[in-house]
Amino acid sequence: MEVKAQLYNAFAQNRKALLLAGVGVAAVGLGLGYKYLRQKPETLVRVGVVSQLLVHPLKSGRAVSVALAECQKKGLKFGELQDRHWMVTMDDGHMVTGRQQPRLVLVSLTCEGSQVCLNGPNMEQLMFPLKQPDNRVVSCRVFGTDIHGLDCGDEASEWLTRYLGGNKTFRLVHHEPEMKGRRPPEGPFPDDEVVAYSDVAPVMLLSEASVQDLSSKLDNGVKVNRFRPNIVVSDCEAFAEDSWKELQIGSVRLQRVMSCGRCIFTTVDPETGITSRKEPLQTLKSYRQCVPSEKQLYKSDPLFGQLLTVERTGILQVGDVVYHISR
Repeated sequence: MEVKAQLYNAFAQNRKALLLAGVGVAAVGLGLGYKYLRQKPETLVRVGVVSQLLVHPLKSGRAVSVALAECQKKGLKFGELQDRHWMVTMDDGHMVTGRQQPRLVLVSLTCEGSQVCLNGPNMEQLMFPLKQPDNRVVSCRVFGTDIHGLDCGDEASEWLTRYLGGNKTFRLVHHEPEMKGRRPPEGPFPDDEVVAYSDVAPVMLLSEASVQDLSSKLDNGVKVNRFRPNIVVSDCEAFAEDSWKELQIGSVRLQRVMSCGRCIFTTVDPETGITSRKEPLQTLKSYRQCVPSEKQLYKSDPLFGQLLTVERTGILQVGDVVYHISR
C-alpha cells in the first residue's frame, strides 16, 4: 500500500506540473500573438529612385561612381573598394582630411586586380599591393577616437608627401576587414554601431532636388559630389529625405539616425581642390538650421543630407526604387 501511495502522489505532482507548464506555454503563446497583432503592417511608399551610387575609398579623396554596390554594415563596397577604408594620416597617426589639405579631393584611389592605384594632378601613378601582411599595424586618431590601420608602406607615404607638399610627412593606412571599427562620435546611434574612417555614419543619402534648391540660391551652382553622399536620389521634392525614417532599396534596409551637419569642407571645390571658405556653407546656414531643441546636437552646422545605418545588408543598383517604410 505504501508503494502504491507513493506512485499516486508522484503522478499527482507530475500532473500538476504538466498543467502549470501548459498554462505557461499558453500564456506565452497568447502574449506573442497579442504582440504580433499589435504590430502595424508595413506599407512601402515609393519616394524616389537611386540616380547615383558613390564610393569614396580614400577619406576626402575622389568618389568612384558605380552602377552597383554591396551595402555592408560599414558602408558601400565595390570589389576591393570600400567606402572610407583608406585614410591619410600624419606621422603620429592623426587623420588628414580635405579640411586641412583641400587638394586631397583630387586624389583618386582605385584597384586593378591585386594592386592599389594612386593618381593625382601632375603625379605619376603609383601602384602597390593591396595585401601587405608584413606591414605594421598603427594606431590612428579620428575625431579623438582611436582606431587601427595597416600602414600602406613608404612608397605611398613618399607619393602623398610629394603631392601635398610642405615639410610634413604623410602616411596612408587601410582599415582591414578583421579590424575593429570605431563608434560614431556623436548622435543617437545604437551602442553596437561601428564605422571605419567615416566621419559619423556608414551611409549618407542626399537628393538631387535638394542640391538644385541650394544651387538656385548661389551665384555659382554646385554639384552633388561636393557633398560626398553615397546614395543620390532623384524623382522627389527638395529635402523630402528629411522625413524618411526607414528605407528599403532592393533588399537593403536603411535607418535614418540624424541629419548631416555641414562644415567648412563643403567650401572645397571637388574639381579644383580650391577652397573659398565661404560658399555654399554661408547660404546653407541662412536657411538650413536645426530646430532649437536640437542645438546641442548640431550646434550652428546647417543640415544637408541624411545619415543612415544599415539594418539589412544587400545589393544596391542605380535605378532602384526607393521606398519609405510606413507602419
